[in-house]
Amino acid sequence: MSTANTDSRLQRPDLSVEENGYLMMLGERIRELRARRGMTRKILARQSGVSERYLAQLETGHGNISIILLRQIAHGLGLPIVDLVREEAEQPAELAQLIQYLNRLPPSALARTRQLLEAEVESAGKASRRQRIALIGLRGAGKTTLGTMLVEHLGVPFIELAKRIEQDAGAELSEIFSLYGQAAYRRYERRSLEAIVDNTPRFVIVPGGSIVSESATFDLLLSSCFTIWLKASPEEHMSRVVAQGDYRPIKDSREAMDDLKRILAGRIAMYDRADAIVDTSGKTVDESFAEMLEVLRG
Repeated sequence: MSTANTDSRLQRPDLSVEENGYLMMLGERIRELRARRGMTRKILARQSGVSERYLAQLETGHGNISIILLRQIAHGLGLPIVDLVREEAEQPAELAQLIQYLNRLPPSALARTRQLLEAEVESAGKASRRQRIALIGLRGAGKTTLGTMLVEHLGVPFIELAKRIEQDAGAELSEIFSLYGQAAYRRYERRSLEAIVDNTPRFVIVPGGSIVSESATFDLLLSSCFTIWLKASPEEHMSRVVAQGDYRPIKDSREAMDDLKRILAGRIAMYDRADAIVDTSGKTVDESFAEMLEVLRG
C-alpha cells in the first residue's frame, strides 16, 4: 500500500506512516461506500449507533487504535482482515480459492475475466432472463413510468420491489429502517428478490436505486433478469423528483445537487454492468419507451 500521498498534517503521531496510510485508505473507502448508498453521515450515524463525530474522525484517517490492533491480529493469522469481521458463514473452499486466483490477476485481466464469467452465467439462463426485465437507476430516471408502459405492452406483472419488501416484512420501509436499521432492510431486499425470481417466470421489476451497492443482491438481479439502466443527468433527476411533488431537494438545492452528483458518480461503475442503457435525458416519455423497446428487440 502506497502512503506517499498521506498528508502529514492528518497523521497520528502514535502510529507509523504505513499505519496512518491504512487508516486514510479505510476512511476513504467508508466515505465512498456511504456515497454509493446515498447516505449522509447523519443517516449512517443513526443507523449504526456510531456518533457523527467518530464517523468524521474515521473518514479523515483518525480511526480508533483498535482497528490497527485487529489488523495486526489478521496479519498474524495470515488472513485478510475481512475474514475476521465477516458476519456470514465461512465461504466454501472452492469460492475462497477462486477469490485467491482473482486477487492474483493484474487489473488489466480482471475485466476480461468478469466478461467470461458473465458470459457463462448468461448462457446458462439467457432464455429465462429475457422474460424478466429489471429497470435500474436513481429516483427520477423514469423507472415507474416506463415500467408501467412496458407491462401493458408485454402483458406481464409489474413488481415494485419496495412494496414487496413491505408486504414480506409486514411493515413500511420507514418502520423497517427506524426499528431494525439498514442491515435488516438489506436482508429483506435479498429475500424478497429471491422469492420473486423463484416463483415468477415473467415480470418487469423496479428495485430501489441503491440495490447496486449490495453486491450479492445486485449479482442476483443481473444473473436472473435482463437489466436496463435508465440513465439521466443529475439535473433531470432533480427536476423530475420535484415534479413528482417532493420539494425537499430544493430546500437546500446546492447541497442536494452535490449529494446527488456524488451518489451517481459512486454508482456509475455498477449501473454500467446492466445489459443495456437507455439515456432518458432530454427525451419525451414516448421517445424513451421506443428506445427501450428497440433495446429489448435487439
